[in-house]
Amino acid sequence: MRRLFLFLLKLVLTLALLGAALWGAGFIYFRAPDNLGGAGAIGFGLAGLAGAVGIWTREARLPLSFAVLFCGLLTWWGSFHPSHDRDWIPELARLPMITQEGETLTVSNLRHFRWRTEQDYDQHWETRSYNLAALNGVDVFLSYWSGEAIAHLLVSFTFSDSVPLTFSIEVRREQGEEWSALAGFFRSYEMAYVASDERDVVGLRTHPRGEDTRLFRIAASPSQARDLLLAYITDINRLALKPRWYNTFTTNCTTVVFHLVRKVAPGWTFSAPLDPRVLLSGFLPGYLQQIGAVRQDIPLAELVRLGRISERARTLSLDDPDFSAKIREGVPAGRP
Repeated sequence: MRRLFLFLLKLVLTLALLGAALWGAGFIYFRAPDNLGGAGAIGFGLAGLAGAVGIWTREARLPLSFAVLFCGLLTWWGSFHPSHDRDWIPELARLPMITQEGETLTVSNLRHFRWRTEQDYDQHWETRSYNLAALNGVDVFLSYWSGEAIAHLLVSFTFSDSVPLTFSIEVRREQGEEWSALAGFFRSYEMAYVASDERDVVGLRTHPRGEDTRLFRIAASPSQARDLLLAYITDINRLALKPRWYNTFTTNCTTVVFHLVRKVAPGWTFSAPLDPRVLLSGFLPGYLQQIGAVRQDIPLAELVRLGRISERARTLSLDDPDFSAKIREGVPAGRP
């Protein structure tokens, strides 16, 4: 029994050490200066392998030496701090803030760009007011850009007296900076909220990018939509005051929304249990249907087919004031 315990202990320590070595090598690769990242990552990985060997050969100095290196790496990790003061790409240069006075919401830094291509666009930032009493629902868009497993999530709040107000959680990139999902694990990017007109944030994906964008109407009452919108407002204003890292796994376009929903969901007709499809966002429609957040009386395949809006959207001008109403034609309502 004692031998089995020691074997299992060594196995657990080895797996933990190799996991730390893999994470540390990735951090060094993506965050060290360009001419040092590759060599530093290889060196740290070799130190981790040596530490793992030491666990099994009883060379205690090897895992202890790696532990010292790892503690130093954690100190370096802690020296990285997010910032709002960088040379951002134009479409993410400003963060929204939202104030509430009675039933009136005032959104500043609302993005309303006019996209011709991803590189050719007119910049417009606006301040708009919305009537909370006219809020009547919430919809989600999933825009597929990398197969069926991964999609970008947009959440849009609909009003009876105005066009929808749409929120997108984005990687806030600097000028000349490229996006890498792996780099997103290692404090490489800040997070940004975009508050926008659908002709901007949805139109960017249906028109210049040509993505497969799908719309799903959520089975939320006006009071539930209000709960979620107010949770968004709190987090949007918090981010505007204090920068936050984007993380590919823990702080992305679906996990942040998931946590906002979890905060306000108690007492709703549906709950939001943790599920792998929250991370594999392309499969969210099945998850939403399972928990009753979208129509359950329509087969999922049909719901997805009816929700494909890209072709219809591309027949519309992004200057069309009825863009939001027209892309919803034929998409099933959230409730039967």
